[in-house]
Amino acid sequence: MSEKSWSERLFGGFRKTSERLSDNLTGVVGTAKLDDATLDDVEDALITSDLGPKAAARIRNKLAEKRFGLSITEQELKEAVAEEIAEILRPVAKPLEITAFPRPQVVLVIGVNGSGKTTTIAKLAHLFQEDDYGVLLAAGDTFRAAAIGQLKIWADRIGVDIVTGPEGGDPASVVFDAVKQATDTGIDALIVDTAGRLQNKRELMDELAKIRKVLGRLNPEAPHDVVLVLDATNGQNALGQIDVFKEVANVTGLIMTKLDGTARGGVLVAAAEQYGLPIHAIGVGEKIDDLRPFDPDLVARVIAGIA
Repeated sequence: MSEKSWSERLFGGFRKTSERLSDNLTGVVGTAKLDDATLDDVEDALITSDLGPKAAARIRNKLAEKRFGLSITEQELKEAVAEEIAEILRPVAKPLEITAFPRPQVVLVIGVNGSGKTTTIAKLAHLFQEDDYGVLLAAGDTFRAAAIGQLKIWADRIGVDIVTGPEGGDPASVVFDAVKQATDTGIDALIVDTAGRLQNKRELMDELAKIRKVLGRLNPEAPHDVVLVLDATNGQNALGQIDVFKEVANVTGLIMTKLDGTARGGVLVAAAEQYGLPIHAIGVGEKIDDLRPFDPDLVARVIAGIA
């Protein structure tokens, strides 16, 4: 897929967000001066677009600092907003890189059921394959037969091996077997699916702690990454998931899915402003190559409706 076609698809995915922002900015300024009333309208538009009050206030303050009292057109305002959004996003744009030595690099993937976690694992594996890394999957969500079956289908589709256990079995045992296999076969990256149950945080915390203990016996550095998959359609509710998973799993980075068709893509900005966690990639579709490394400047312009 070419960069141009990816950009077009990204714009399509964010269209509802950018249209919502544009609708709120249209006619706000014309060629008027950027005064307090206009800045209030801009801040409201940003909050309505799910950027969150903290990021919206920051952007408002930056606009006031740089351009207060100056004449500005609607297009110039969008450009200025895009630049301030990019300023928030650039520090957290960090592709997930395979750097561990000795191999494998162990990536725990966590997230609530329905977030797109299982398909994201397959897409992430595909990204690694494109960089010529060997990948192994581990079906650590043993409590849902559907999760194991779905991951098996994806493993077959992209041509990678998968380690599974019995439904209802011990996830730590699956992870132990997977790390052994990955080590013995010289695999570069081991991607581990985990349960997405948040009804009982203590149970999930204990389960992840057990997995970490098993990993520590085999590779003291593992897990090298704990990646939280978020569903963008949840909007600001996604921030609550970050809070919970940071507590139970020591999250090291984020991937956001389902940006196609949502009006809540601005939550990316809210997450970056509030948590500062690396955003590794975003997904805008169901196909295997619909996950791409996070490009902060492109996303900022798309959100502002000027890509």
